[in-house]
Amino acid sequence: MSADAAVVAAGPAVGIREWRKYAIFFFMAVGQFMALLDIQIVVASLSSIQAGLSASQDEIDWLQTAYLMAEIVMIPLSAYLAQALSTRWVFVASAGLFTFTSLLCGAAWDLPSMIGFRAVQGFVGGAMIPLAFATGFAFFDGAQAAAATAVLGVMSTLAPTLGPAIGGWITDALGWRWLFFINIAPGLVVALSLIALGRYERAEPRLLARIDWLHLASLAASLGGLVFVLEEGPRRQWLEDRQVAAMAWIALVAGVVFFERCFYSPRPLVRIAPFRQHGFAAASLLSFVIGFGIYTSTYLTPVFLGRVRDFTSLDIGGTVFVSGVFMTLSAGPAAWLATRLDLRLLLAIGLLLNAVSLWMMSAMGPQWGFWELFWPQAVRGVAILFSMVPVVGIALKDMPDDDLLDASGFNNLTRNLGGAVGIAVVTTWLTEFARQHGAEIVQAIGRGGDALGGLTALGSRIGAAGAGSDRVAAMAAETVSGEVAAQALTLAFDDVFRLSAWIFVACLLVLPFCRGGPMTQGPRRPLGH
Repeated sequence: MSADAAVVAAGPAVGIREWRKYAIFFFMAVGQFMALLDIQIVVASLSSIQAGLSASQDEIDWLQTAYLMAEIVMIPLSAYLAQALSTRWVFVASAGLFTFTSLLCGAAWDLPSMIGFRAVQGFVGGAMIPLAFATGFAFFDGAQAAAATAVLGVMSTLAPTLGPAIGGWITDALGWRWLFFINIAPGLVVALSLIALGRYERAEPRLLARIDWLHLASLAASLGGLVFVLEEGPRRQWLEDRQVAAMAWIALVAGVVFFERCFYSPRPLVRIAPFRQHGFAAASLLSFVIGFGIYTSTYLTPVFLGRVRDFTSLDIGGTVFVSGVFMTLSAGPAAWLATRLDLRLLLAIGLLLNAVSLWMMSAMGPQWGFWELFWPQAVRGVAILFSMVPVVGIALKDMPDDDLLDASGFNNLTRNLGGAVGIAVVTTWLTEFARQHGAEIVQAIGRGGDALGGLTALGSRIGAAGAGSDRVAAMAAETVSGEVAAQALTLAFDDVFRLSAWIFVACLLVLPFCRGGPMTQGPRRPLGH
């Protein structure tokens, strides 16, 4: 047996030079960042894309929905494909096809073609997310594994945070088609570099002939349907809309079939073996909540700045960039502490910091801007890494070799589902709370109460300045109405942040059920079989 063949048979962590491991991990981290960035990069440019493709507002929202639906289906499926084809070749194919579909998205000629290309782009790119995490734990142990987790944690949270700002800048400078064309160069570099770095594991291509197609169909229908319901539900009054209700039933029935196949299929596409390990279910629940917090706070702050403060995309990007800076600064300390503290203790610190950040945001006023949001965002940036590193470590650090890929897929799936559920929930909360606060403020003004006496006085002054002028009277009414709406929406944001903070506090009750201990040095793990 040749030296290379011996390395492949032994597994990726055995016999590979350190520089090769770091290079492979680096290019996988870049690929993961690309896949995550493209979720949010179109947000600030939807109006430009809508005009360019002559689409309606409801239609253009499918650019994100299609991408998310397809991506979340691939995440759990990637473990099976990696076992059949090897992690390296699945990642190469994912990066290459992601690059090609990015080219197609940039060249799209109408809305149906764009939605189709975005769905394929999300599906093929979704494999890069869990495989990067699994590779980090396969290649490294102890302090190196903690550092790898911190790097990927920064990538996972920085990409959606900066996506809207980067997208807005690219659209202003180059046009919306370059939102997709910018993926071509880095995508090719990632794919070609991983090919050049050589193989490090063996594959089992015979698994492709044993695919459980019913399991695959139920996986796609259940997760795709669930994401559709979560994305479209808040805009369509949930189950009152026939299409949302139909997709909810499809997701429910397909979910039952999916779990039946997980237990009884002779070769399930998604293995639930990781849940037999002590503490993995608890870690998955915490990963779900952390996803809830990360994605909702990332979503809510730009929405507040855009709807209440009328900030531009670049202004929003400059404001939310604070959390990214502190995220990056906290990566080193989080990784260092993960090798010295019980991960449950570090996670408790992270959960409490998340709660503190959200509680600070719950005092938000309608005039809050960069400096008022600085410290809440700084605390949130630290909290994210102090949560991500330990929860991934708890989930994966003691996972048996054969279950590592599946465990990584589940860990990423629960975090992304937490984000999807969270955005749907807080959007619904925001609408309902804003309606309630608006009604209360109007009643207070009608009673002549002190709640918003300033608004009444403002309307009176404007009306007096143009007595006898219908136009000025209308301006007065519009000004008061706008102030009422802004105040009601701000109070709604405060309520949502406060509720979210209590959710993180409640998660402390789950920690005793997690596996403890720090990320210590252990045996190398083979990744592929």
